[in-house]
Amino acid sequence: MEKIFTRILMKWHYRSNQREMPWKGEKDPYKIWLSEVILQQTRVAQGWQYYTRFLEKYPTIRHLARANDLDVFKLWEGLGYYNRCKNLLYTAREIVKEQKGIFPVKYDEILALKGVGPYTAAAIASFAYNQPYAVVDGNVFRVLARFFGIDTPIDSAEGKNFFTALAGKVLAQKDPGAFNQAIMDFGATVCKPFSPACSHCPLQKECVAFREGLVNRLPVKEKTLLRKQRWFNYFLFEHQGQLLVHCRTAKDIWQNLYEFYLLETDELIRWDKTSVQNWLKEQAGIRKAMVTHLSKPLVQQLTHQQIKGQFIRIQLSSIPPLLNKYSWQPIEKIRELPFPKLITGYLDTSYSFLP
Repeated sequence: MEKIFTRILMKWHYRSNQREMPWKGEKDPYKIWLSEVILQQTRVAQGWQYYTRFLEKYPTIRHLARANDLDVFKLWEGLGYYNRCKNLLYTAREIVKEQKGIFPVKYDEILALKGVGPYTAAAIASFAYNQPYAVVDGNVFRVLARFFGIDTPIDSAEGKNFFTALAGKVLAQKDPGAFNQAIMDFGATVCKPFSPACSHCPLQKECVAFREGLVNRLPVKEKTLLRKQRWFNYFLFEHQGQLLVHCRTAKDIWQNLYEFYLLETDELIRWDKTSVQNWLKEQAGIRKAMVTHLSKPLVQQLTHQQIKGQFIRIQLSSIPPLLNKYSWQPIEKIRELPFPKLITGYLDTSYSFLP
């Protein structure tokens, strides 16, 4: 599985990866370091502009090291998390002073730089020097968790160690820089957090999450309960008089209660029939389905968090592989199952489709 994963991913990278970024393919460790520091808490679209402006004003590490602090902070304005900027200046001056302006080559020396963690060190070592160090970020966690079907929480110490080791195993040893770029780009453009492009994913046939209907449940975070507000998008899949249901078994709210197919998102999704149809096609390869109802958002307030839910009813002409492992119950039996209040509230107000 590990070799298959690496082979398919690299093939995708060289043939199909068209994601453009100004630092892509860069070998200058200063420019790679600058881009990685900017992107630590910033989206690519926003970071792109800052990266370009920084290099126009400070094209080398020596230029940055002798820059006026206020000028650099003014250029950083709008990016937030200003400790990144402080560390950038401090490290640039240390490298010029202690290393005569030559960026360190060894991974351990890069990691020792102020403001540089394992991810950034691996990125610089692999991109600039082609050293075999795997990057592990949110994209990598997601791709590996889904492909291998791993439910170990990515925010636990065990999970971080496990995924770091796995990333090292699947790393293309002869071309680690290209592999690291490939897996990050794949997570950003294909295996996305919301509505991944499963229908035309080159890894689909071997992907455990796709085969077992777990795409939207992986990766797992153990600190989910700390979120104060959560968005639950429920899809009521109906086929030949039966509804798809699922028992919540994870250590989370509503354990042992039933629910419909759940897509949890970080914010409200403004669903309409077109966006639902697109999601069905991309997520599950479902091209023949009828959207019969879109509810307004409903709210359930718990002790430490607020749950906002939306319900989308889908009439299926056939059951896709993605939904095979779920339980299907006759509509007339649905009321016999224990549901959380959010769902019973919806059923009570939308009783027309129930006996």
